[in-house]
Amino acid sequence: MSTATLPSRVVTVGDLGLPGQPLVAGPRDTPETLLRARIDGQLRAMLRYEPGTRSGSDPEDLHQMRVAVRRLRSALKLLGPAGDDVRAELKWLAAGLGDVRDHDVLIGHLRATVASLGEPDQAAGARLVRIFVAERAKAKRRLNRCLGSARYAALLRSTARLVLTELQLTADPAPGPVDVGAVVRKPYRKLAKAVAALPADPPDDELHELRIHGKRLRYAAETAQAAARKKQVTRVRELIKATKRLQDVLGDHQDAVVAAARMRDLLAVADEPAVGFVAGRIAERELRRRATARAAWPAALAKVNAAAAKVCG
Repeated sequence: MSTATLPSRVVTVGDLGLPGQPLVAGPRDTPETLLRARIDGQLRAMLRYEPGTRSGSDPEDLHQMRVAVRRLRSALKLLGPAGDDVRAELKWLAAGLGDVRDHDVLIGHLRATVASLGEPDQAAGARLVRIFVAERAKAKRRLNRCLGSARYAALLRSTARLVLTELQLTADPAPGPVDVGAVVRKPYRKLAKAVAALPADPPDDELHELRIHGKRLRYAAETAQAAARKKQVTRVRELIKATKRLQDVLGDHQDAVVAAARMRDLLAVADEPAVGFVAGRIAERELRRRATARAAWPAALAKVNAAAAKVCG
């Protein structure tokens, strides 16, 4: 890709007018201060991982930038309508990051799976992987155009302004330190409500939605952790650990669903019988992985429920 589509250098903390050191909030600070510190920290994380995301030298940089964007979106929900414009732009950015990241996950898994196949299927498996590598390259070019755009630069400035101004969480904010239980109670109730609405054999998309609820609860707990007092810290950490486990299990499920679907799509258009054969074998393996995750997620959820009960009180 031509470097003409990218600015000569990435935006820095100083360019955005942010202080040299990150904002820090603790148990005695107000919810507004806690939120500003959370936004500041995740914006700095975005900037830290952006160069590696652009270069593509390490896929982990893109993953961490995507995580920072997700955490920012979660934190800005606390602002209500005042944060909607920035959240909408972060959603746009997340889509570009997600497209590349989804290919990275799929390609990494496919390479490991192909390596486990017998020698007769290795060459066809390698050709199959190259199909998705080519798709990933197109997605990466689209992402770099996004990161080099005026729209992205405006998003960074808008986010920085939230750090530099006094935030108003409600029309009449309650004085005093953060109620840690209150921070996680709402996202936990949404998770519990989503679970209660599930049928006995949930559709794949509903389990994916459940994963999103669990992720939001995890990010809320991470936000609350800075405000937790000494006796609460262990409980909040247990909740973060439990939600991460649930997220991992449901993430394995979603990855298997997506991989199986991509293999089925490839079967319909594959012009090489050998590639189609390998795609069919991989699809079978992914469906088994899906079944394993479906058997595991209720136990992971039970640990989330137990941990949330201790934090919410």
